Amino acid sequence: MSRPIIGITMGDAAGVGPEIIVKALRSEEVYRAARPLVIGDVSILRRAAEIVGAPVAFRTVSRPDEGQYRHGTVDVLNLALLSDDLPIGQLSAEAGNAAFRYIEKAVALARAREIDAICTAPLNKEALHKGGHLYPGHTEILADLTGTDDYSMMLSAPKLKVIHLTTHVGLIKAIQSITPERTYKVLRLAHDTLKRAGCDKPRIAVCGINPHAGENGLFGEGEEEEKLVPGIERARAEGIDVYGPLPADTLFFRAVRGDFDIVVACYHDQGHGPIKVLGLEAGVNITVGLKGGIIRTSVDHGTAFDIAGTGKADEGSLLEAIRMAIELAPRQPIQS
Repeated sequence: MSRPIIGITMGDAAGVGPEIIVKALRSEEVYRAARPLVIGDVSILRRAAEIVGAPVAFRTVSRPDEGQYRHGTVDVLNLALLSDDLPIGQLSAEAGNAAFRYIEKAVALARAREIDAICTAPLNKEALHKGGHLYPGHTEILADLTGTDDYSMMLSAPKLKVIHLTTHVGLIKAIQSITPERTYKVLRLAHDTLKRAGCDKPRIAVCGINPHAGENGLFGEGEEEEKLVPGIERARAEGIDVYGPLPADTLFFRAVRGDFDIVVACYHDQGHGPIKVLGLEAGVNITVGLKGGIIRTSVDHGTAFDIAGTGKADEGSLLEAIRMAIELAPRQPIQS
């Protein structure tokens, strides 16, 4: 079985994306396990290589099957969207539009089975909007481009995995949008994703919405019983090993201890906070449930404009994201 082709989108070129890509692709381990293809602008990558002092060569291709995928030379599907002198560390409509176009190209390649998974460097939401693409983030872009309604954001860090019922909406709207059907579908996504990754019988725990998971009606307006419990019971009836709703203030400790394989968070900060406490350099963002079985992983940090251009950005999260993409990618022989 061939090494999977991982399409790595360059993200916002004014941020640290190009630098961490160049740093990550110095790794021989990546090339032993996969065929990494950068989707971006080769001129920006060359500049990034100079910034970080990486002795790599670049080779442009027009299709994934033209890549050589040899350590020491980075294969680039060059979209040539950006000026060579694009300012570093500044909001730019040009960079925001290009970041979207890289993702758009990656999705087209994944849908055509020309790449096996997508791994994304960070984009900047404000720049994305300036570039004319009004999405909250990567997850929503990917869902729209693939025509997917039922999807979720999953975060992975050492000893902890979290999947979300809601993400980029305000807290009041998040609670309003949780339904038994949504709860069930996310439990199904969590179960199926972990099984594909080799976990035979995933143990899934669901956070309560209210403090102490409502404590039998003492806190809140019965949201746990109305919005979570019917979905949990439906999943349990299908053989999914699910627990909860459980108090979020102790649940993440129990998951890190090893009691559960994944936690279902009800809203963005409930799930993101514990992951980021474990370390930004080790976190991976995964979009699950995309139509066509498309796999997408990403770093769990932003564009870091404040350190872009300094060479200081840590590539650890991107390396973890690439490894996760390799782990989840379907092994389809693709001629190269």
